[in-house]
Amino acid sequence: MQKNKGILISIIMPTYKRSDFLNKSIDSLLMQDYGKIEIIVVDDNHSNSQYRVQTELKMKEYSYEKRVKYIKNVENLGGALARNVGIEHSTGEYITFLDDDDIYLKDKISSQVEFMIKNNFDMSFMDLILYNQDDELVDFREFGFVEKFDKQSLLKYHLTKHITGTPTFMYKKKYLMEIGGFSEIKMGQEFYLMLKTIEGNGKIGYLPLSKVIAYLHDSERISSGKTKYDGEKVLLKLKKRYFNVLTFREKLYVYFRHHAVIAVVGLRNKDYAIMLKHIFLGLVTSPLDAVLEVIKYLKKKKKIM
Repeated sequence: MQKNKGILISIIMPTYKRSDFLNKSIDSLLMQDYGKIEIIVVDDNHSNSQYRVQTELKMKEYSYEKRVKYIKNVENLGGALARNVGIEHSTGEYITFLDDDDIYLKDKISSQVEFMIKNNFDMSFMDLILYNQDDELVDFREFGFVEKFDKQSLLKYHLTKHITGTPTFMYKKKYLMEIGGFSEIKMGQEFYLMLKTIEGNGKIGYLPLSKVIAYLHDSERISSGKTKYDGEKVLLKLKKRYFNVLTFREKLYVYFRHHAVIAVVGLRNKDYAIMLKHIFLGLVTSPLDAVLEVIKYLKKKKKIM
């Protein structure tokens, strides 16, 4: 790995109303075994809010650290545009991302940049570990099902099973700029970014390692509420535009997944009418997928235990 030490890697970290987690996230970057990095923290809190004041106090702790850049947005732009601000201010040849409450394991960057350089990838992604706020493993995302990397195969994988996890993404900055960075949307930013990445005909690689820990908090409700309902409807409509590349079974799975996600959101919101409606619709749409997903869930839970 020594030969790649001269390549600068930019890590973009937007932060919004979560200054309590910042130290843990930033420290995980400063402890990377790959030293030539720049950490770009984009403060997306309103300039006159208490959250801006709290974040400024946290960031003062890193005023000595030249590798940390602190950018303050005048107003809240949202995660997608805040990341784009970070991209614009970055100077690294490669760019990766971290949310303000997640962490990298110490060799995340070195492992991934070596993989990128060795294979001349425009973009790569990794597996993801999910912990609760008590530091207990609760879930994981593995992408071993991705076996082919031509455009049509990647589209199929992504439309049906979602190749997502922004903190696991790494890009050549040049390619990320070519595809236009993140789209200005409220929900599902990582899905749309990966879709643009695939459609841009970039050379994409998968590194089957889990080097990112994402945390789930009781207070998180980004994946619930009306925004989530509306976002899922828009996402399904988008997916239908690509149905020409999917088989009949794959189309059924897309519909099934849509109903399963809405059912889970209904459960989180204690909206049991919505939950029961979409459980029923999911079962009717694809009884086979309902059985297969239950089996997959049970296997995953056993692996976690």
